[in-house]
Amino acid sequence: MTLQLRVYVPPHPLIKHWLGVARDASTPSALFRSAITELGRWLTYEAIREWLPTTDMTIETPLAPCPATFINPEVPVVVVPILRAGLGLLDGAQALLPLASIYHLGLVRNEETLEASCYLNKLPDQFNPETRVLIVDPMLATGGSSVCAMEELTKRGIDPALVRIVAVVAAPPALQKLGTAYPSLTIYTAGIDETLNDRGFIVPGLGDAGDRIFGT
Repeated sequence: MTLQLRVYVPPHPLIKHWLGVARDASTPSALFRSAITELGRWLTYEAIREWLPTTDMTIETPLAPCPATFINPEVPVVVVPILRAGLGLLDGAQALLPLASIYHLGLVRNEETLEASCYLNKLPDQFNPETRVLIVDPMLATGGSSVCAMEELTKRGIDPALVRIVAVVAAPPALQKLGTAYPSLTIYTAGIDETLNDRGFIVPGLGDAGDRIFGT
């Protein structure tokens, strides 16, 4: 069976609303941060649907026994924010996955070559092969950072089919690159934009997410 990258743009009205707030150039930094946090929350909500393993058991209600379904606590769940802009999505994601382990990955893009390089790697040497990984990165532009993150994860035992990427906005070059390298991957994004400019920024996009989150 041929695998193909799955990309979802959830039609949730709150996702559309907060994307509009984030795109608006007049949105002040504090409100922009709130918008990114909310997008992290709602996109994570969609991304973890049918992704987290569950276990069934019988519990006692105050009146009678009853079947119940719970998240399986034995399967590790990990969130990897891509620094620095990924920190903006982290709070929203962590609110839904409070028991997840957080491993930071710092990637910086060369503004001339548009290639990503790693300056901080807090990933462990090896993961349990059943680990679910949620990568949070607001902008999937050239795909360099995401591919770099996937390379670091897969060589530590992560199955790409168990990875979800949450992004605010994605562009075709990133989706093509990820689809070629990791066709079993799944991406959740608030929007897919048309193109990149000559600086590798998504157009229309929302500008430099890191600068707007941190007011720099």
